[in-house]
Amino acid sequence: MNFVVDSGDIIAGIALFFSIYATFKTIKFNNRQQKLILTQEKLNQLLLEKETTVIEFEKQAELGASFLKLGSNKYRLKIWNKGKALAQNVSIEFPEGNEVISEHEINEKFPLQFLDVHQAVELIAFVGLSTKSKHLVKLEWSDGRMQRVEKLIWVTI
Repeated sequence: MNFVVDSGDIIAGIALFFSIYATFKTIKFNNRQQKLILTQEKLNQLLLEKETTVIEFEKQAELGASFLKLGSNKYRLKIWNKGKALAQNVSIEFPEGNEVISEHEINEKFPLQFLDVHQAVELIAFVGLSTKSKHLVKLEWSDGRMQRVEKLIWVTI
């Protein structure tokens, strides 16, 4: 048996080689494409989580407190909202005792129905020589979160 190779066999062999090469490149390209799709899905998930966090942050009020000195013997306890949302049903307590703010002043202004963004309320403080310089203030409020928010703040004179 004689095995004869003519030009058609050579062309068919070259075509087979290019077909195998093209198949290999297509498989390699598809693998890269799958990796790119997975990376895009992870990126989209991270962006979605970030946006969700921003939306949740937009629903939150953030209250703070500090003493202000207005003159030689005049002090005020200032409660403010520096958050991005309205604080509702704001209440104030002094867990370690209250010796600087009169109960009448507290009962007159609190519970505060609303404390809007960048709004503040001031309470008249009575400071003497025997007054402690550090006081614990407990603020509670409702905002866009599911539960009522509680914050303990040490304020100093």
